[in-house]
Amino acid sequence: MARAKRGRFGRGRPLLLCHIGRSGHIGTGSPTRSLTTLLQRLRGCNRSAGPGRLAARDTGAMTLRLAHTAELDRSELRAVRALLDAAFDGDFSDEDWEHGLGGMHALVHDGAGLAAHGSVVQRRLRHRGRWLRTGYVEAVAVRADVRRTGLGGRVTAELERIIERAYDLGALSASEDGAPLYTARGWQRWPGQVHALSPDGIVRLPEEEGGLYLRPALAGPLDPAGELVLDWRDGDIA
Repeated sequence: MARAKRGRFGRGRPLLLCHIGRSGHIGTGSPTRSLTTLLQRLRGCNRSAGPGRLAARDTGAMTLRLAHTAELDRSELRAVRALLDAAFDGDFSDEDWEHGLGGMHALVHDGAGLAAHGSVVQRRLRHRGRWLRTGYVEAVAVRADVRRTGLGGRVTAELERIIERAYDLGALSASEDGAPLYTARGWQRWPGQVHALSPDGIVRLPEEEGGLYLRPALAGPLDPAGELVLDWRDGDIA
């Protein structure tokens, strides 16, 4: 879950910084369905970085970095987990942690360390008979001393940019407190029923209804009258 509701990585390589200002754009061109092409564009701002190195962005006193799970080393993973445990007051389970792995991470660092984090991972959601490649937002958190300074929005903007270029659809589950961050950015609450493809077949998830938010991407807007079926996973399904 995104957690503003809730959300092992592998070894990475050293990061070379690429200062490209506050506009937040890396690369140009029309949307692409290829995540490989997206990663190439993200790397393109500093071709001297070499394979496996993604860009970091100077945001004034802070640095924003995009990296795949496999490019984060153990110390970085420990810092992310510590941030999430603190942000959710101990209500961040091992299953929530697993949900945030395997995709792209946006990490903001300042002089005190990791200030904010969010990730987007691939899931499949079925709508009107079609399984959509979905960028699912997880593990969004901001350190207590820098909350309400716009860092949640900066992290979310990076994840949205990945979703818009690489996925059919964006989705996340948000608490009542966390939802305003997303609705202010154009995320839309799903008004219909929510189902999941369980090991025993399709089941309805009434406890998830009202808390699922979508962002149209390459597939365009969804029909609220159509079904929405999530793939299955351990822990919270949405």
